[in-house]
Amino acid sequence: MTKIKSGAYLLLAVLFILGACKEEPKKVISTAPITFTKEGELMVYRGQTDTVLTKLNIEIAETDYETQTGLMYRNAMAENQGMLFIFPDVEMHSFYMKNTEIALDLIFLDENLHIASFQENAKPLDETGLSSKVPVQYVLEINAGLAEKWSLEVGDRVEFTRN
Repeated sequence: MTKIKSGAYLLLAVLFILGACKEEPKKVISTAPITFTKEGELMVYRGQTDTVLTKLNIEIAETDYETQTGLMYRNAMAENQGMLFIFPDVEMHSFYMKNTEIALDLIFLDENLHIASFQENAKPLDETGLSSKVPVQYVLEINAGLAEKWSLEVGDRVEFTRN
């Protein structure tokens, strides 16, 4: 009789251990895609002639959270859209493409909203630093290739309005 009880206890112990080791199904967390929210309009002008080069709908990144996340986790952006980063001070700024799925041109603007430098064709998901090369207060991110398409130059200027 004790052999049966011992066997039963052993069987229960094995079943308990096997049940405790059972893997729980992985929970899938789904998130809604991040969509563009128009917060203003931006015009780009040729520096020497004031000719309008293009007009964009923009999102504005101004808080610490907004400037740190920027266009991360987006998989597309229309040609007439961009994101304008506004910083409180004029200083050197460096960006990277961590968690950014679309190739971008970064247009660095001085405190007077004149183009001071570029970083064109930034590669998606690349964590290499992209420096402004000179002190700036604003940065405009647009789809890669548009700076060249619009023939943007250092000295061109922008104006923007908020909604």
